[in-house]
Amino acid sequence: MSHPALNQLYALCWSDADSAAPPEAISSWLMEEDSMTRRFERHCQRVSVRILREEFITALQAGEERALLPEAEQRYWLREILLCGDDQPWLVGRTLVPESTLNGPEKMLQNLGTRPLGRYLFASSTLTRDFIDIGRSDELWGRRSRLRLSGKPLLLTELFLPASPLYSEAL
Repeated sequence: MSHPALNQLYALCWSDADSAAPPEAISSWLMEEDSMTRRFERHCQRVSVRILREEFITALQAGEERALLPEAEQRYWLREILLCGDDQPWLVGRTLVPESTLNGPEKMLQNLGTRPLGRYLFASSTLTRDFIDIGRSDELWGRRSRLRLSGKPLLLTELFLPASPLYSEAL
């Protein structure tokens, strides 16, 4: 199922040293090291997930993103979702997981269903983050991070949608 917000996520332009930095209130969201799900929960009664797409894709379908993952893989697990606060879409997310990451406890990444990724990731004591890149698509802000569970990588890309509290806090 395609969603217009995915097109904006795909269109994110990643910042370089010459790009203007986001306002401080927005930057604090973009550089958040803890669970975005937890941060959203401070602004609503209920955080929920709408699954847009979950499936294995090929390296060719993964495109340029696979260069941000250290392993050369033939297949990747792809999960695209809307993260909603009180049923209002606040964030569109894309998780790309090399097939080799999906062994041991990390196989659970294929079976999250409507459980937010953050609930799974931040329950692990083995979670580390290699980087956060900041991007923009028109007036919307996004970020991408390479995370590791027990040293095994995955790439998470997030675009904050207009209803997100990120923008209302920045006013």
